[in-house]
Amino acid sequence: MSLIWLGLGALALWALVRLGRQTEGPRRGHWRVAATIVAAAAMGGGLLAAMRGAWIMGAALAAAGLWLVLASRQRSVAPRREEMSAAEARAILGVGADADAATINAAWRRLMARAHPDQGGTEGLAARLNAARDRLLKS
Repeated sequence: MSLIWLGLGALALWALVRLGRQTEGPRRGHWRVAATIVAAAAMGGGLLAAMRGAWIMGAALAAAGLWLVLASRQRSVAPRREEMSAAEARAILGVGADADAATINAAWRRLMARAHPDQGGTEGLAARLNAARDRLLKS
């Protein structure tokens, strides 16, 4: 019986760790939270069923839980955007239409200090800042 509780505790810990790593938007995040909770319940039920001798039911519940985990972890790939306009690049960097190269670079440095992945930012945001700076310096 203690092995069952150990397995259920491990599933609960796994669910809490997984739920703590949610970084998606609200709609996708809700799906992942619900899928994690249902998957943990299914795997726990599968563990209990298997411990009581119902191997087929246990395997089916464990497989359903595993499927939910894998299905909720798939990320959709956003389509690539075309090159940004100069107005969009100025809005991202927060500079005016008459900004010179020094102003653009100063704004980029200031924003990149917070948006860099090593400083807690994301790779996507850093890439957009780089693209905005390159777009404005190119034109």
